[in-house]
Formats: sequence, structure tokens, C-alpha cells
Amino acid sequence: MKLSRRAFTLVEVMMVVAIISVLFAISTPALVKARERSRSTACIRNLRLIDAAKEQYGLDNRLSAGATISGFSVLCGAGTATYLKTTPSCPAGGAYTLNPLGSNPSCDIGSLAQVAHVLP
Repeated sequence: MKLSRRAFTLVEVMMVVAIISVLFAISTPALVKARERSRSTACIRNLRLIDAAKEQYGLDNRLSAGATISGFSVLCGAGTATYLKTTPSCPAGGAYTLNPLGSNPSCDIGSLAQVAHVLP
């Protein structure tokens, strides 16, 4: 009896590995950029929530533009009203600064990242 063995040759396997590695090398920068864009979008969303909570706090307490808020503890339930359920955190590891009423809150990553973390 003659045994017929069918298998992939070493050259065929090497070609498949080469094609997969080229596809991976092409897609990696796009994945990194998409992840950074997603983090920036989440950070900007957090900044908008912080700004809305800060302005609402100012309206409720009759504060004028330029007044400072002591910190996130005031917005996150230290008093009778809760303006934010939890203290937001930047997905990229930055820290938020409230800034005075009438000005936008900021992230310390700011415009240093590939995709900016600032309110438009």
C-alpha cells in the first residue's frame, strides 16, 4: 500500500507567517491612534460633565463668574446636592483642574497628547 501524505511545506508556512506579520505591522499604528482618539473623546466628555456640574453649583449657590470651587468633594456629594455621582478620572491618566467659574475645566494632558484633551 502506498501512503499518500499531504501537508504544508515549510515555504508555504513561512509565507503565511510573513503575510500575517505584514498585516499586523500595518494595522498596529491605526489601532494605537484609534485608542488615543477614544481616550481623548472620553476625557472631553468628562470635561463637559465637570463644566456642567460646576456651573450648576455656581447657580445654586449664587456665585459670580470668577469664583473658585474648592474641589471635587463639593461637586461629588459633600453637601446636600450631588452634582456628580463619582469623581471623574481621565482615561489616559491625566488629572482634572476645575478652574474658576466661567472658564473651562482642564486636563493636565491638555494639548500635549497626540489627540488634544481640551474642550473645544
